[in-house]
Amino acid sequence: MTQRRAVVFSCDAMVYEDIEYLLGKSKRFADLVSGGAMVKRTRTIYPTVTYPAHTAMSTGCYPDKNGVYNNSEFHPGMLKNVPWNWFAKAIKCPDIFTAAKKAGLTTACVFWPVTAGHEYIDYNFPEYWPQTPEETNKEAFLRAGTTEKLWDECIEPHLGDVKIRSHPGTDDFLVEVACDMIKRYRPHLLMLHTGDLDSFRHRSGLFNDLIRRGCDDAERWLFDLMDAAKEAGVFEDTDFFLTSDHGQLEIVRSVKPNVILADNGLIDVGPDGTLTDWKAYCLSAGMSAQIILKDPSDWEVYDRTYEVLKHMRDEGIYGISEVYTAEEAEKLEHLAGRFSFVLETDGYSSFAEGWTRPIVRPLDLSDYRFGRATHGYYPDKGPQPVFIGYGPDIKPGVVLERRPTVDEAPTYARVLGVGMPWADGHAIDEFFV
Repeated sequence: MTQRRAVVFSCDAMVYEDIEYLLGKSKRFADLVSGGAMVKRTRTIYPTVTYPAHTAMSTGCYPDKNGVYNNSEFHPGMLKNVPWNWFAKAIKCPDIFTAAKKAGLTTACVFWPVTAGHEYIDYNFPEYWPQTPEETNKEAFLRAGTTEKLWDECIEPHLGDVKIRSHPGTDDFLVEVACDMIKRYRPHLLMLHTGDLDSFRHRSGLFNDLIRRGCDDAERWLFDLMDAAKEAGVFEDTDFFLTSDHGQLEIVRSVKPNVILADNGLIDVGPDGTLTDWKAYCLSAGMSAQIILKDPSDWEVYDRTYEVLKHMRDEGIYGISEVYTAEEAEKLEHLAGRFSFVLETDGYSSFAEGWTRPIVRPLDLSDYRFGRATHGYYPDKGPQPVFIGYGPDIKPGVVLERRPTVDEAPTYARVLGVGMPWADGHAIDEFFV
C-alpha cells in the first residue's frame, strides 16, 4: 500500500473573498478547487491571532488544552522586543508532527509558528528570526532547531540578501526552501506558513490592489509546491491543503487600557514614566486583550479590576464591547491561560500595552496590532479563513460552508494514517473519497 503524504500551505490572513478573486481570475486555480474539496469559511479560535491559531491548526485542540493563547510571552512593563511563543515547549499537548513522527513518518516545517526546538520535526526551519542586530540568521536558526545539514543544503542556497520578515521577499524564499525540502527529502508531512497577505492587510487594509497581488503570489506558490512534488516523483501520492488562520478588520485607533488601570491604582508608575509595580496588567492580543492579575487569589483586587473594566465597557469610549471573565471565556471559546479577564474590541479599535498618556496610541507598522487592519477579535467577526484540499484522497466538488479550524489536523492525520486521540476536532469526512 502506498504511503500517502501531505503538504500544508498556510497563507496567513487569506479569507474566502480572496478565493473568490482567484476563482474569477485564474482557470488553473478554479480547476484545482473544483477538482478538490473546500470549506468556504473555517471558524478559527479566540483570540484570532497567528500563533494560537496555528497551534490549534496543528494540534487539533483549543487553547485551553494546547496552552498557547497569545502570540507573545507575558513580560509586564516590556513594550519592545517582547519574546513571542516561538518554541514548541509552549505547547501542552501533542500535535500532528508528533503523531506522524511517532508513526515512523518523516516531518518537515517551514516557518510554521511555535515549532522552534520541536523534537518530532526532522527538517525544521521554524518561524523565528535573529534576536539582536549582531546575531546572524544562521546563529538564530541553529538555536531554534535547524540543523547544520539542513541549513547548508536547503536554506542558505536560497537566502541571498533576503531580509527575514520583509514581504513578499521572505515568502518567495520560504517557498523555495519548502520546494527544495520536498525534492531533496520527500517528507511525508510538510507544513509551510507565509505572511505576505497578512503583512499587506496590516499595511493597506482589507481589499485593494496590494491584496490582489498577495493572492496572486499565493496561487503561484501553491503551484510551485505541486511542481516540486512532481519533480520529486511524489505528486500522485500527495494531498495538498491550502489554509489560513484568521481574517482581519480595519481599525482607526489603538487604546491603552493600562492607563486606566494605573489611574485606579492597579499599576504603579514612577516619576520617569516607568512601570514600577502592578496588580493588574493588560496583555494585548490585537483586537482583544487579556487582563492578568499578579495575584489571582487576591479577590479584593479581582473585584476592583472587574469593576474598572466593566465601567470602561459601559462608558463606550475605550474600545471595549465585552468583558469576559476567564470562566466565561473558557466556556464560550475554550480559551484559558494566565489571565482573569478578556476584553473584546468595539470593532474598530485595537489594544496596546502602554501605561502613560495619551490613552490612544497612533497607528503605525511597528507591530501587527497597530496597522490599518488587524485581528485578535471574536472569531465570528469579519472575513473568514479558508480550507481547501486537493489530491488523490480528496473527493472532487465538495463545498462545505463551515467547519472549526481544530478539524484540520485530524484531517491531515487521516491522510497520513495516524491517530490523534487527544484532539478536540475531527477529520472532515466529507473531504474523502
